[in-house]
Amino acid sequence: MTFDYDLFVIGAGPGGLAAAKKAATYGVRVAIAEQEDLGGTCVNRGCVPKKLIVYAADFALQNKMAHSYGWSDCPTYFDWTLFIKSVHKHLDSISESYLQQLQKAGIEIISERASFLDAHTISIGGRKVTADKILIAVGGQPLKPNIPGIEYAITSREMFQLPYLPKRLTIIGGGYIGVEFSSMMHAFGCQVTLIEKEEMILSGFDDDIRSTVQQALSKRGIKLFTNTTIQKIKYSEECLLLTINSESREIVAADTILVATGYNPNTKNLGLENARVELGENGAIKVDEENRTNQENIFAVGDCTSRIQLSSVAQAEGIAFANTVFANKPQKLNYDYVPSAVFSRPEAASVGMTEAKAREKFGESVKCYYSQFQPLFYQLTEKDKQGSIKLVVNGDSEEVLGAHMVGENAADIIQSLGVAIRKGVTKQELDETIGIHPTAGEEFLSLN
Repeated sequence: MTFDYDLFVIGAGPGGLAAAKKAATYGVRVAIAEQEDLGGTCVNRGCVPKKLIVYAADFALQNKMAHSYGWSDCPTYFDWTLFIKSVHKHLDSISESYLQQLQKAGIEIISERASFLDAHTISIGGRKVTADKILIAVGGQPLKPNIPGIEYAITSREMFQLPYLPKRLTIIGGGYIGVEFSSMMHAFGCQVTLIEKEEMILSGFDDDIRSTVQQALSKRGIKLFTNTTIQKIKYSEECLLLTINSESREIVAADTILVATGYNPNTKNLGLENARVELGENGAIKVDEENRTNQENIFAVGDCTSRIQLSSVAQAEGIAFANTVFANKPQKLNYDYVPSAVFSRPEAASVGMTEAKAREKFGESVKCYYSQFQPLFYQLTEKDKQGSIKLVVNGDSEEVLGAHMVGENAADIIQSLGVAIRKGVTKQELDETIGIHPTAGEEFLSLN
């Protein structure tokens, strides 16, 4: 059978773009369908605009400490509307860059929603197209819990469209998105309340890291409710009212409520049943180690599967798919050493095993090295800003199993350490490495 395309990609986020561009280098006829802006959630409604807001918030935090470095206090004003216009202008330039890259690679771009008619046939824009191989890279969508009045809350998607800064912001969910927005918006002067159902924020991170960030946010003036659930949200003309169940039943008033309780795979209305693609929990597409579904010619990468929901992972999966399928270079990803970061202030980052996971696997042989320190930047101020670092080590082999950090440049430091840990670096080898002084990174080389 002759197909219209060798590869048809549904979704132009990090995974879909990476797969399409890599496949095109192998001479494959590729088309990619995207009903929204090129770049997906990460570029348009996630990682990139969020990091730009982090930078904007850093100016506010540093201004508060400038007098300790000899700068005179002077009145400042933050223009949210002007800033957001600049952000969207930058995002448009990224999308235009992607468009040019795809066109240069000879990839057909279809700005429509695609759905399956069968395992080889796609319906798009009122026409049918066929493809030998099909890659699903549709990402995820914000999850809203089933709470009365939840329709009055917004998700991270709408945060970048706010016409003005709310005076009172309540965030439901203490994962990395909720924590990052609580840090950023507090720096802009918003009164922030963060509500988390577990005892500590940042589930999945090492407990020492979770505790350090939670204490730091509380010291900054962010009001935290942990072990707390939302009973209902009620609209009034003056504000939104949240009824919460913590140690006692309380009412929290807010101008804006952000729901940051996770993402679900964006697999509805794709016609997957027509292609008989098997789904798992929460609508995630089931795939094997080579990103293949139960259908021989259909693959999936990124947040629409049940693996790690990070843009960098989706990108790596897209490249691995193209190498495996079109270049006869079988590539399977190792998910054990995927670094992750929380761009709050203080910043947190991790790679490898947490202490709890390591003890599950290696038992009492696990050794942990932990230290708190005050970064040099804060030593001229009166603020009690603590950094913390932690190494999780296999005591039998001295191999480093995980590295965790809270403090300035944590993400960049952990990113570099991740290479060494993936290659099996030992605690002794770190001890014998000469550091750069004075830096926060050198603290990892002198842990006792």
